[in-house]
Amino acid sequence: MLPWLLFPFRETFRALAVLRYVTFRAAMAAATAFLLALVFGPLVIRTLRRLKMGQHIREEGPQHHQGKAGTPTMGGLLIVLVITLSTLLWCDLKAGTIWVALISLIGFGVVGALDDAKKLLKKQNLGLSTWQKMAALTAISVVVGFLILDFGLRGSTTSQLSVPFFKNFVPDVGIFLIPWIAFVMVGTSNAVNLTDGLDGLAAGGTLIVSLTFAVLAYVAGNIKIANYLVVPYVPGAAELSVFIAAMVGACLGFLWFNAHPAEVFMGDTGSLALGGALGTVACMIKQELLLAIAGGLFVIEAISVILQIGSYKLRDGKRIFRMAPFHHHMELGGLAETKVVIRLWITAIICSVLALASLKLR
Repeated sequence: MLPWLLFPFRETFRALAVLRYVTFRAAMAAATAFLLALVFGPLVIRTLRRLKMGQHIREEGPQHHQGKAGTPTMGGLLIVLVITLSTLLWCDLKAGTIWVALISLIGFGVVGALDDAKKLLKKQNLGLSTWQKMAALTAISVVVGFLILDFGLRGSTTSQLSVPFFKNFVPDVGIFLIPWIAFVMVGTSNAVNLTDGLDGLAAGGTLIVSLTFAVLAYVAGNIKIANYLVVPYVPGAAELSVFIAAMVGACLGFLWFNAHPAEVFMGDTGSLALGGALGTVACMIKQELLLAIAGGLFVIEAISVILQIGSYKLRDGKRIFRMAPFHHHMELGGLAETKVVIRLWITAIICSVLALASLKLR
């Protein structure tokens, strides 16, 4: 919005010419989202407390987590709000990629909010049923997939995938593109949701992965850099780095209040919205497979749950981990919550560095 409003005055005010640079607007989007989170954060927390939106802790979880009962949840409303405002302020609103990313963010956030609200109304840690949640997320993902396909937001060779570490291996999913997009979006959102179990873990992890994808989006949208690194060039993708930068700023601002001991939890409202947005951006810049590397933390958490459930059902109640997701396994091994969080943040950083390094290791 600001580029539209101010850029016509660039001849009078030369400094406004800087608005045409994606890197400048990305930095401003991150700073704006961070500041908005700091400004609105206390108000959101007070409002959630006044409405008695306190978290219910599942009894089968680690016992020391029971002390967190009553902490305001649905803090994801703050995240979605500041990302949206910052995006509208600093992005080129003529870019279709931005609107599709916002649809994903808000759509998944609404599903998460309904899930959180149902938990609060029931006064227990059970919201929407698994099928209800999956159906809603899949429906939104299919709509997003059609929009990406209809408006050509994946550039040329639309259905081809970019495979990390390989230059010339470009598998084509063909008619399965939309199911593939839905799988990536739903899978990413649920993986981030499973990671959201310790103070600051999901917010910090998403911040790290978002930084990585801000770089990847910029690379995908710059034809010279994309050709040099032999990655898919997607016209308009660079604008997504502004949107992702807003996510970075929002996560950083939320972490201000969510760091241990947390004053507020993001709930499904935040985790599903962030995961859905990440998955959408990855699909639009054709880096879905690289998301599995950069988001290694989320993959570990999701796989630990899948393995635990599979082992329990197939091996007569035998478990692989002390408790799933994996962060609870680490906690029950005797590590303090803050140490678990920091070690998993380090894991996320290593995964992100590896993802970026893969651009040259081809």
